[in-house]
Amino acid sequence: MSTSGDNNDGSGFGTRAIHAGQRPDPSTGAIMTPVYLTSTYVQEAPNVNQGYDYARVANPTRSALEGNLASLEGTSDCICFGSGVGAIDAVMKSLNPGDRVVAGNDLYGGSFRLFKKVYEKFGVIYDIVDLTDIDALKSALQKPTRLVWFETPSNPLLRIVDLQRVSELAHEAGAQVAVDNTFATPFLQRPVEHGVDLVMHSTTKYIGGHSDVVGGAVCTSDQIWVEDLRFQIKTSGAIPGPMDCFLLLRGTKTLHVRMERHCQNARVVAEFLKGHALVDRVYYPGFEDHPGHDVAARQMSDFGGMLSFTLKGDRMEDALKVLSGTSVFSLAESLGGVESLIDHPASMTHASVPKEDRLKAGLKETLIRLSVGIEDAADLVADLEAALAAVG
Repeated sequence: MSTSGDNNDGSGFGTRAIHAGQRPDPSTGAIMTPVYLTSTYVQEAPNVNQGYDYARVANPTRSALEGNLASLEGTSDCICFGSGVGAIDAVMKSLNPGDRVVAGNDLYGGSFRLFKKVYEKFGVIYDIVDLTDIDALKSALQKPTRLVWFETPSNPLLRIVDLQRVSELAHEAGAQVAVDNTFATPFLQRPVEHGVDLVMHSTTKYIGGHSDVVGGAVCTSDQIWVEDLRFQIKTSGAIPGPMDCFLLLRGTKTLHVRMERHCQNARVVAEFLKGHALVDRVYYPGFEDHPGHDVAARQMSDFGGMLSFTLKGDRMEDALKVLSGTSVFSLAESLGGVESLIDHPASMTHASVPKEDRLKAGLKETLIRLSVGIEDAADLVADLEAALAAVG
């Protein structure tokens, strides 16, 4: 079933966020896409149907979501999965033993775990490289490479990778490029406009936006990848349920307005932390002294709702006081919901990354990550101020 990104006719992002991939229900006129709770579909004759035969392969609610996300990312197709890791897994399953992946050295811990603990033992080769260092990438690409995989902004150090330059170098070397666009969302950054082949999302995060659904997606216009990933859906079955897809469609309808507020609040919080006497370093690409600021300003429309920071003295007991001392920020894994979250990557989201690898990548044991929500910014600042006061 085609999930072409329709309604991509020059309409603005907000219009497409609300309408792309969807039509009023033809039988009732319902403006919201129905939740098609069915496992199979009646056929007029064998293989004569209305585009659907079995719900693992396709579902009309899922098709609407896939068309919506394809439109937002500017691709011909989107394939949705039961989780973000499920989406990454499907990409990795399309590789062969001996294929080599050059991966960024600042990745979500679940991605690192999947690469190193699952696919490496099946013969996929992973070279972990600082992709903000173009010379390091050039060196890595001297060996035959199938895929370059990275995040920008990265999790949790908010590193910025030059999408255009990496894509050019990878393609010259015969490799393709996959980017995890979860932090930025298509509202802030559309990697395919810079030459990227595959755009992956944990739709659990900003796409859903309400911390009540788990999902993943890969957007691409490469028809070989489309066929491979649809094969994975049909064969491996890592699908999202129709209610999950309905909730994600609800999320995309407000993505643009939520992201504007996330960005506004993150800027306020980052400025507060940067000026606080107890804070050592703030990782936020919106600052002009951030090493990736100029690249971020070129390839993103704003700097996102995520930031990380460390405290002066680099003492774990101080970090723990802040982590447990907030009341508006909730201590929890995940990100991208309307509510603000505070996280300790070393023991939570990135605990599966060996300590020596975390430290080598620059991820300190005392690093604190914030997913800045859409509450009143003054309340977020006051909450952090109170938590930091407990340290001082």
